[in-house]
Amino acid sequence: MDEWHYDSARDLDKNLADGLRDFPREPSMWIFATRSAAGLFIRGCLKLFHGFRVTGLENIPNDSAFVLVANHSSHWDAICLISMLPFRMRHRIFPAAAADYFFTALPRVMFSSIIVNALPFHRTAGPQQSLKICQQLLKTPGNVLILFPEGTRSRSGALGEFKPGIGLLLRGCAVPVLPCAIKGAFESWPKGRRLPRLTRLSVVVGKPMSFDQVAPGKGGAKEIAQQLQGAVQDLLEAEDD
Repeated sequence: MDEWHYDSARDLDKNLADGLRDFPREPSMWIFATRSAAGLFIRGCLKLFHGFRVTGLENIPNDSAFVLVANHSSHWDAICLISMLPFRMRHRIFPAAAADYFFTALPRVMFSSIIVNALPFHRTAGPQQSLKICQQLLKTPGNVLILFPEGTRSRSGALGEFKPGIGLLLRGCAVPVLPCAIKGAFESWPKGRRLPRLTRLSVVVGKPMSFDQVAPGKGGAKEIAQQLQGAVQDLLEAEDD
């Protein structure tokens, strides 16, 4: 008979907030159920109140891990990208979210971890460790990482400069990277506004890009950031179908 042993959950002795701040998190049926129900509700609201549209879904890979990179001007951004993907992926989608903003007060921690399934990204204290977690995440087929390389929401709605950290993560990485343009989010829910306006929202998904041949070094990382910024800008300027 094979020997077996029992390992208790890693978050067993932690309070709710600390357990939710962990990444990767321990699997939980009540979290999965809550996230699924919230996801269906949000999709319905986006369609009903914002006429949510997506073009370029044929560019989404079927079974490999991949990265979505987009402009960032609103709290709608991660919600739109999550909602455009097939529902079967729901628990494998991980938007990187600023740990110093989304993982401090308990209500934000609960929304970010339970509803959004966000990965806490440490922008100032320990960004290298956060990049390593992202790299580990992309080694599992089917995982989806969402990144906003501007680092924060735009106050003007215009696309800001992409930080070279996106290049440090993606250089030499073989997973597909899809540039995306989120339109209407700034007009609906800009930074500083408490509630969103009922405006039309849409996402354009670009062709996959790959940076597995980019050599290590700061120059290569900066080049990747510039290429992705240009790709997202082109999608933002393109006419909707």
